[in-house]
Amino acid sequence: MEKSQAWDFALGIIKVDNLRVSDEFLELVEKEKKGEIKDENIKNFLDEKYRKLGGKRWLKVLKN
Repeated sequence: MEKSQAWDFALGIIKVDNLRVSDEFLELVEKEKKGEIKDENIKNFLDEKYRKLGGKRWLKVLKN
């Protein structure tokens, strides 16, 4: 499975669980798919966001 397919699969699982990720995260995923950044950059982004939120979830429940 290519990285692009793996990301699509992972994001699909999140959506099926009625959750969504931030637009910032989706932008990073697209950059990673294109090879502009590495997955380590995404990990660092999530670590920093989690730290700033004081440990709160960065996933939001989708509103119907």
